Amino acid sequence: MKSILLIGLNHLGFYIAKQLHELGHQIMAIDKNEARVNGILPFVTDAQIGDSTNEAFLRSLGINNYDVCIVTIGGDFQSSLETTSLLKELGGRFVVSRADREVQAKFLLRNGADEVLNPEKQIAEWAAIRYASNHILDYIKLNHDYAIFEVSVPGNWVGKTIGQIDIRKKYGINIMAVKENGEMNLSVTHETVLDGSNTLLVLGKHRQIQKCFRI
Repeated sequence: MKSILLIGLNHLGFYIAKQLHELGHQIMAIDKNEARVNGILPFVTDAQIGDSTNEAFLRSLGINNYDVCIVTIGGDFQSSLETTSLLKELGGRFVVSRADREVQAKFLLRNGADEVLNPEKQIAEWAAIRYASNHILDYIKLNHDYAIFEVSVPGNWVGKTIGQIDIRKKYGINIMAVKENGEMNLSVTHETVLDGSNTLLVLGKHRQIQKCFRI
């Protein structure tokens, strides 16, 4: 369990708070808007109305006590930048800030952000890969080269074992799990037989996965 300071309760902040709540983390939520603060109360440990660009206010929160500080302020980049800088100056251990453009990301990283979130860019990349092929059901980027894909089983693989298709040898792709009827089977072996109702979680390089599944 981590202690997290969440600043900015717009749609992104709200959904992050709900997800963190479901994962069992302690959350302090901050926003200038009273209605937003009241709306998030069921999903956070505590919440306060306040201006995150006010150094005295931030200092009163004991910034160095939080494992992660997440800044999701949208539509006011100046406030986001000032908040990010202050958080680092006040001892923020790990600061994650929202950016809507690449130039904003560069300024945030230069002024205290340890990492930057660009929700629109990340969703655009995911959607382009997900919906440009009939084979892909989900996608998680790990780095520039590697990713995890959830893919449907190609028709010519149905009835064959994982050992028979041997995509690890041919393409350097690892089958991590087989999913059937929403249930994940992580105990896959060379003898595991595939059928048309299965989907596969595969790990490998983007280019090799595209080549293997003709994406």
